[in-house]
Amino acid sequence: MLCPFCQAIDSKVIDSRSSEDGAVIRRRRSCIVCKRRFTTYERYEERPLFVIKRGGNREQFDRNKLLNGLARACEKRPVSLDAIENIVSSVEADLRDHHDREVSSMVIGEMLMDKLRSLDKVAYVRFASVYRQFTDLDSFINTIDQLENK
Repeated sequence: MLCPFCQAIDSKVIDSRSSEDGAVIRRRRSCIVCKRRFTTYERYEERPLFVIKRGGNREQFDRNKLLNGLARACEKRPVSLDAIENIVSSVEADLRDHHDREVSSMVIGEMLMDKLRSLDKVAYVRFASVYRQFTDLDSFINTIDQLENK
Protein backbone atom coordinates (compact mmCIF):
# COMPACT_ATOMS: atom_id res chain seq x y z
CA MET A 1 0.00 0.00 0.00
CA LEU A 2 1.37 3.41 -0.96
CA CYS A 3 2.13 5.66 2.01
CA PRO A 4 0.12 8.93 1.78
CA PHE A 5 2.93 10.84 3.50
CA CYS A 6 6.20 9.78 1.85
CA GLN A 7 4.83 7.77 -1.13
CA ALA A 8 6.85 4.70 -0.13
CA ILE A 9 5.52 1.45 -1.54
CA ASP A 10 5.89 -0.76 1.52
CA SER A 11 3.82 -0.65 4.69
CA LYS A 12 2.90 -3.19 7.32
CA VAL A 13 -0.51 -3.94 8.77
CA ILE A 14 -0.68 -3.24 12.51
CA ASP A 15 -4.36 -3.94 13.12
CA SER A 16 -7.35 -5.21 11.10
CA ARG A 17 -10.97 -4.86 12.08
CA SER A 18 -14.22 -5.63 10.40
CA SER A 19 -16.72 -2.79 10.19
CA GLU A 20 -20.07 -1.98 8.54
CA ASP A 21 -21.50 -5.44 9.21
CA GLY A 22 -18.46 -7.22 7.78
CA ALA A 23 -18.65 -5.55 4.37
CA VAL A 24 -15.51 -3.49 5.01
CA ILE A 25 -12.17 -4.25 6.63
CA ARG A 26 -10.42 -1.37 8.34
CA ARG A 27 -6.65 -1.74 8.40
CA ARG A 28 -4.27 0.34 10.48
CA ARG A 29 -0.90 0.49 8.73
CA SER A 30 2.60 1.74 9.45
CA CYS A 31 4.97 2.94 6.74
CA ILE A 32 8.27 1.04 6.67
CA VAL A 33 10.20 4.15 5.56
CA CYS A 34 8.79 7.15 7.47
CA LYS A 35 7.18 5.16 10.34
CA ARG A 36 3.95 7.20 10.15
CA ARG A 37 0.60 5.49 10.58
CA PHE A 38 -2.45 5.62 8.35
CA THR A 39 -5.76 3.84 7.88
CA THR A 40 -7.05 2.05 4.81
CA TYR A 41 -10.42 0.48 4.10
CA GLU A 42 -10.85 -2.64 2.03
CA ARG A 43 -14.22 -3.45 0.50
CA TYR A 44 -15.15 -6.08 -2.05
CA GLU A 45 -15.55 -4.98 -5.62
CA GLU A 46 -19.16 -4.86 -6.70
CA ARG A 47 -20.71 -4.67 -10.10
CA PRO A 48 -21.10 -1.08 -11.20
CA LEU A 49 -24.36 0.68 -10.42
CA PHE A 50 -25.33 3.63 -12.59
CA VAL A 51 -27.47 6.58 -11.57
CA ILE A 52 -29.86 8.10 -14.10
CA LYS A 53 -29.84 11.84 -13.42
CA ARG A 54 -32.77 14.22 -13.92
CA GLY A 55 -31.42 15.33 -17.30
CA GLY A 56 -31.26 11.73 -18.51
CA ASN A 57 -27.49 11.31 -18.40
CA ARG A 58 -25.95 8.40 -16.52
CA GLU A 59 -23.04 8.35 -14.12
CA GLN A 60 -21.53 5.71 -11.89
CA PHE A 61 -22.86 5.53 -8.35
CA ASP A 62 -20.60 7.38 -5.90
CA ARG A 63 -21.29 6.91 -2.18
CA ASN A 64 -19.08 9.92 -1.40
CA LYS A 65 -21.62 12.19 -3.09
CA LEU A 66 -24.30 10.87 -0.74
CA LEU A 67 -22.02 11.29 2.28
CA ASN A 68 -21.19 14.88 1.31
CA GLY A 69 -24.83 15.80 0.68
CA LEU A 70 -25.99 14.39 3.99
CA ALA A 71 -23.06 15.94 5.84
CA ARG A 72 -24.04 19.37 4.49
CA ALA A 73 -27.68 18.84 5.49
CA CYS A 74 -26.62 17.74 8.98
CA GLU A 75 -24.09 20.53 9.48
CA LYS A 76 -24.34 22.06 12.98
CA ARG A 77 -26.95 19.46 13.94
CA PRO A 78 -26.60 16.77 16.63
CA VAL A 79 -26.07 14.03 14.05
CA SER A 80 -22.95 11.90 14.27
CA LEU A 81 -20.80 10.97 11.31
CA ASP A 82 -21.48 7.32 12.17
CA ALA A 83 -25.22 7.91 11.76
CA ILE A 84 -24.64 9.49 8.34
CA GLU A 85 -22.38 6.59 7.33
CA ASN A 86 -25.05 4.12 8.45
CA ILE A 87 -27.71 5.84 6.34
CA VAL A 88 -25.49 5.81 3.25
CA SER A 89 -24.50 2.16 3.79
CA SER A 90 -28.12 1.16 4.26
CA VAL A 91 -29.27 2.99 1.12
CA GLU A 92 -26.38 1.59 -0.91
CA ALA A 93 -27.17 -1.97 0.24
CA ASP A 94 -30.85 -1.50 -0.65
CA LEU A 95 -29.95 -0.15 -4.08
CA ARG A 96 -27.62 -3.04 -4.84
CA ASP A 97 -30.18 -5.58 -3.58
CA HIS A 98 -33.20 -4.20 -5.45
CA HIS A 99 -31.79 -2.63 -8.61
CA ASP A 100 -29.88 -4.55 -11.25
CA ARG A 101 -27.67 -2.00 -13.01
CA GLU A 102 -29.41 1.38 -13.06
CA VAL A 103 -31.39 3.47 -10.61
CA SER A 104 -32.96 6.90 -10.85
CA SER A 105 -31.52 9.73 -8.77
CA MET A 106 -35.12 10.38 -7.70
CA VAL A 107 -35.29 6.94 -6.04
CA ILE A 108 -32.00 7.56 -4.22
CA GLY A 109 -33.14 10.98 -3.02
CA GLU A 110 -36.42 9.64 -1.68
CA MET A 111 -34.65 6.80 0.14
CA LEU A 112 -32.24 9.25 1.75
CA MET A 113 -35.06 11.58 2.77
CA ASP A 114 -37.02 8.71 4.35
CA LYS A 115 -34.05 7.76 6.50
CA LEU A 116 -33.16 11.38 7.32
CA ARG A 117 -36.74 12.20 8.37
CA SER A 118 -36.52 9.86 11.35
CA LEU A 119 -32.99 11.00 12.26
CA ASP A 120 -33.28 14.81 12.29
CA LYS A 121 -36.18 16.90 11.03
CA VAL A 122 -34.14 20.07 10.41
CA ALA A 123 -31.57 18.13 8.38
CA TYR A 124 -34.48 16.53 6.50
CA VAL A 125 -35.89 19.94 5.51
CA ARG A 126 -32.44 21.16 4.49
CA PHE A 127 -31.85 18.11 2.32
CA ALA A 128 -35.35 18.28 0.84
CA SER A 129 -34.91 21.96 -0.07
CA VAL A 130 -31.86 21.16 -2.19
CA TYR A 131 -33.08 17.83 -3.51
CA ARG A 132 -36.53 19.08 -4.51
CA GLN A 133 -35.14 22.42 -5.68
CA PHE A 134 -37.49 24.65 -3.71
CA THR A 135 -38.05 27.94 -5.48
CA ASP A 136 -40.47 29.67 -3.13
CA LEU A 137 -41.65 29.81 0.47
CA ASP A 138 -44.76 27.71 -0.24
CA SER A 139 -42.56 24.71 -1.08
CA PHE A 140 -40.90 24.96 2.33
CA ILE A 141 -44.23 25.34 4.12
CA ASN A 142 -45.73 22.33 2.31
CA THR A 143 -42.73 20.16 3.24
CA ILE A 144 -42.88 21.22 6.87
CA ASP A 145 -46.64 20.58 6.97
CA GLN A 146 -46.11 17.08 5.53
CA LEU A 147 -43.40 16.46 8.12
CA GLU A 148 -45.68 17.49 10.99
CA ASN A 149 -48.57 15.36 9.68
CA LYS A 150 -46.47 12.18 9.59
